[in-house]
Amino acid sequence: MPICGGTMTRTTTTLLLATGLLLAAAGLVDASRLSLSKVPKNMSGYLVTKGSGFYFKPIYVDEREIAARFNKTISSGLSGPTGTTSTTTTTTTTTTSSASDENWIDDIISGLAEDSTEDDENERNVDVDGDDDDDDDDYEDYEDDGVSWLDRRRSTTWLMSKARARGFSFFGIVESAVGYLGKFLGNIIGSEDDEDYFFEDDFYDDVQDSGKNSVSYKDHQLIRLTPKTKRQVKYLIEMKDNEPDDVKFWTSPAKNKVTDMVVSPIILNDIKSFLREKKIAYTILISDLQKAITTQNPRMPKQRRQEIYSSQGHSMDWKRYHRYKEIMGYLDYLKEKYPHLVEIESIGKSFEGRDLMVAKISTGVDKNGEPKPSIWIDAGMHAREWISTAVATYILNQLVEKHDNYTRLLDVTDWIIMPVANPDGYEYTHTHDRLWRKTRSTHDASSDGYENARQAPGLFHMLSHYTKWLFGSCEGVDANRNFNIHWGEEKVGGASSDPCHDTYAGPRAFSEPETRAISEFLMENRKNIRTYLTLHSYSQMLLVPWGFTRTRPADFNELMNIANKAKQAIHKVHKTEYRVGPAAELLYPTTGSSDDWAKAVAGIKHAYTMELRDRGAYGFLLPASQIMPTARETWAGVRVIARMGANSSAN
Repeated sequence: MPICGGTMTRTTTTLLLATGLLLAAAGLVDASRLSLSKVPKNMSGYLVTKGSGFYFKPIYVDEREIAARFNKTISSGLSGPTGTTSTTTTTTTTTTSSASDENWIDDIISGLAEDSTEDDENERNVDVDGDDDDDDDDYEDYEDDGVSWLDRRRSTTWLMSKARARGFSFFGIVESAVGYLGKFLGNIIGSEDDEDYFFEDDFYDDVQDSGKNSVSYKDHQLIRLTPKTKRQVKYLIEMKDNEPDDVKFWTSPAKNKVTDMVVSPIILNDIKSFLREKKIAYTILISDLQKAITTQNPRMPKQRRQEIYSSQGHSMDWKRYHRYKEIMGYLDYLKEKYPHLVEIESIGKSFEGRDLMVAKISTGVDKNGEPKPSIWIDAGMHAREWISTAVATYILNQLVEKHDNYTRLLDVTDWIIMPVANPDGYEYTHTHDRLWRKTRSTHDASSDGYENARQAPGLFHMLSHYTKWLFGSCEGVDANRNFNIHWGEEKVGGASSDPCHDTYAGPRAFSEPETRAISEFLMENRKNIRTYLTLHSYSQMLLVPWGFTRTRPADFNELMNIANKAKQAIHKVHKTEYRVGPAAELLYPTTGSSDDWAKAVAGIKHAYTMELRDRGAYGFLLPASQIMPTARETWAGVRVIARMGANSSAN
């Protein structure tokens, strides 16, 4: 709720206190902490909460006051930041093996030319004279310059973009509240007709058309850089920690490894000046992120959608990215059309009450009358990684609608596929924030049990959701940091304890209904599941455990052998290059990841993470035109993993 310093009237104060009392009566805030501090003059901001108390969060102040305060800080000799971060150079070891002698690998038919992933007009290199060694000659100013670059930036402006982004919009709240009310009443009265729903224009509106409540990335730039020294890595990590709202890292900083970050126009010039000052060369990959978002998923004319639906019984075409309900409709279609082959099961509910659906594809028991070994595939655990969900549905299409082409494969293995592992986040990326990563949960910091971690969908959830939104709480958990395998270990890194961070691990392991449902299903069926594969993007990597340590599992060579054969199969399709190796070395160390948990806890022998296209030219915004080539090459690699996993021993 915006408040202007020096102009808060008695009526406004009374209204705020009354609102607080209503919230206290609803059990959403602590009534004993309802007090408003005096708002400083010449300051505007938002009333937010910390714990159960209220405090004032400023947006901007009088620049002359800030300048005076800044000058006073300099004269006092305040030192800059002193945090340290250690990064170790790693070497990836792979086992190379030719797949030419494996006559069971299906012949690959190439034909689709790979789209170019470089935009020469948007790419600009900034040359600096940086040293590649760890000498600190270029960085003496770091310890002695009095204040950090962050303080210098704030000497002229005080911009809290997050607070501004959460600004009070009465129309937006009413509009969304009506939507929640409609959904709530719809659940009582009955669901709408699926076919009519598919042809609603609003259903196909992309994030750029979703109205005033959507996040805009206009003039945000995607910048690529490669830190050459430990000191440069240290600067980037400090930037990551100090500017979580204006600088979003798509890859974690590491020495001699590519780092991609999205920078807000609010801080863009300061960031570029800082990089030049610290001799960190950078390249602009995307000059306006919103334009890339707008063009990523072109809309299809309504008449064309109707024609596709009429001709094939569903609207999936793999020429665009589809919404959650449309994907669920496709699963229903497969179940009804191929009941002898497909079983659809809900393994739980998401935080917002959506079904967590899996598709089981099986031709029955093996020739000895025993259940066949299974491969599990999940996608969309990170909401913004649309290509993973598109590829998962393509694999379903191949296995079911074209099952005659894969009889040998279906004879030796069963398939369990979860195309949308994070449906709440996935829908949120279509309607509000294209780059949202996490789930959409809200957690009571004082709760100890799972029962307090989830709000039931409906009117109370809507009230709670907007109350917390209005007063500044953060939502969501990184599902791929929430599994109970070295969960939250700070010494490992790769996960955050900050609820506002993209890699927030959650208040506890398995705090999310989505991760609990997956883990419970895997544990119940682990006897027959031989392979675990989770699809992500981007970077074109095939990762093997472990992520939490550089120590390698006992069967590391076997895992690498399968991964390398899958890499070769992928390359045959469109000549796309993948890298293969341990997650902690090839990517970065992480805790609480699903593949580590699947192998170490569920006992699934073959566990892999596949990071799909591309290597950063588009990143998470891979154009829809690349769905088919990505899906075809991925399917070639997945077939290798599935067959070799099924043929190997269970131990």
